[in-house]
Amino acid sequence: MIGVKTFDNADARSNREAAEKLLAWYDVHARDLPWRVGPWDRRAGEAQDPYRVWLSEIMLQQTTVATVKSYYEKFVRLWPTVQDLAAAPLDDVLTAWAGLGYYARARNLHKCAVIVANERQGIFPDSEEGLLKLPGIGPYTAAAIAAIAYDVPSTVVDGNVERVISRLYNIHEKIPDSRPILREKAESLTPRERSGDYAQAIMDLGATICTPRKLHCGDCPWQQFCQGRAAGTALELPKKKSKADLATRRGFVFWVEVDGRLWLRKRPEQGLLGGMMEIPSSNWVECAHWQERGEPRVPIIANWTVLPGIVRHTFTHFHLELKVMRGALEEIINLQEGEWVPLTELQNYPLPTVMKKVIDMVRAPMLDL
Repeated sequence: MIGVKTFDNADARSNREAAEKLLAWYDVHARDLPWRVGPWDRRAGEAQDPYRVWLSEIMLQQTTVATVKSYYEKFVRLWPTVQDLAAAPLDDVLTAWAGLGYYARARNLHKCAVIVANERQGIFPDSEEGLLKLPGIGPYTAAAIAAIAYDVPSTVVDGNVERVISRLYNIHEKIPDSRPILREKAESLTPRERSGDYAQAIMDLGATICTPRKLHCGDCPWQQFCQGRAAGTALELPKKKSKADLATRRGFVFWVEVDGRLWLRKRPEQGLLGGMMEIPSSNWVECAHWQERGEPRVPIIANWTVLPGIVRHTFTHFHLELKVMRGALEEIINLQEGEWVPLTELQNYPLPTVMKKVIDMVRAPMLDL
């Protein structure tokens, strides 16, 4: 068995030593991220911009760093300040967000920007309590912004941190049941100084050293403390309750194209993909097989044919399969809802990923996407 220097919540000295070792590691190995002020720049007096911290943390919810980088850079180029973002039309924000997923984040992002710009003179709250009052900000995001932007000693617990703490203390209770003890352990380690650097350091540790499928214990600043490493169980942690198989919903998309223009409509503001544009579609019905789905009710009178292939997409709580029905019209008609959009301008509309898959399939038939 590998030797390990044990410590617990009552051992303040060991906790302080662990935090110091992690911060020393971070000083050398901090990731270079477009929204981050590095540890040495912070020491030199460069401050974090709360707007950019907030923007990055909202984007990083349920989304990888690699995916977020280009979107973040686009947003700060288009809207360098919270006042700029607040003044932008919501449709422009949704268009810029398209492809990033979880579109309620974009609506709340804009709503939050309006509140901060118009009611708080562009200044974000500097406490978790104040941040929690803003749209789209939950406990994790509030803690992250407070710590990173204002150096408040808030405890940040995301998936990376849960994994690190589970291994550090060799906790075998399954997530989510283990979350209270994981938070307790994480809070005991959070230092009162350099809290922002520490929050980013422990997330970096989970992202680069203590990764889900591979351990780099030889490079870990906490190897001497890690009980999971000592027990040989680190790689199997954290343990999670298995998720039930996702149900599948099925529906139809109605593709109507006339003279180089495609019929699009806006989805309701509330609900899944709220406020985004879509190619009109039927209800998405949960069923085991297509035979159970039944025929759709078409939205307009046209000559309809079902195109070969199925568009597949997965949301957080269900799988989706869509068949595309193409309606033939001789000329553009007046629509009760939606608009005719030139195919050459689709990139200017806030289309979610699932609708982009539909467009790709129609343009490259015979493929299942």
